[in-house]
Amino acid sequence: MEILIIAAKAKNNVIGKNNELVWRLPADFKRFKALTTGHYLLMGRKTFESLGSPLPNRTHLVISRDENYQVPEGHFVFQNIEDAFTFCNKLNVDKLFVIGGGEIYKQTLPLADKMILTEVEASPEGDTYFPEFDPQNWKEVFREHHPADSKHRYAFSFVDYEKVNEA
Repeated sequence: MEILIIAAKAKNNVIGKNNELVWRLPADFKRFKALTTGHYLLMGRKTFESLGSPLPNRTHLVISRDENYQVPEGHFVFQNIEDAFTFCNKLNVDKLFVIGGGEIYKQTLPLADKMILTEVEASPEGDTYFPEFDPQNWKEVFREHHPADSKHRYAFSFVDYEKVNEA
């Protein structure tokens, strides 16, 4: 199973504030939808709740310490990431997209094969952060810059990284 982290992060690693995104980038939403549709998404409870409802054509795997936490039929709750990975392996899931929040990113970063990031040229205030990562462990394989425009308040770049295999 390939583990892909997908996130939009600011220069200061902020990814959110008050359980919400701190920007609206339509091109980022479009890319997220194109990449994740038809796949399994792993997220924390707060991220799931911030969506409002499950995203169409995707299976949501939600991490929650609450044993009684409920999600709609066809989606699943796990007490920890390991149980979610075991579930995916039993189903022979080919790709698992990790979509947040900060603690879920932190726990899955050492296990991820790829990171699909939107690097936003801003440093907003926030309360949720993308974890620091050692650039020596990751190789940039794609970068596409987008300037700020009438639909995008901030300039941003789509940047894909692959984990460098340790010898």
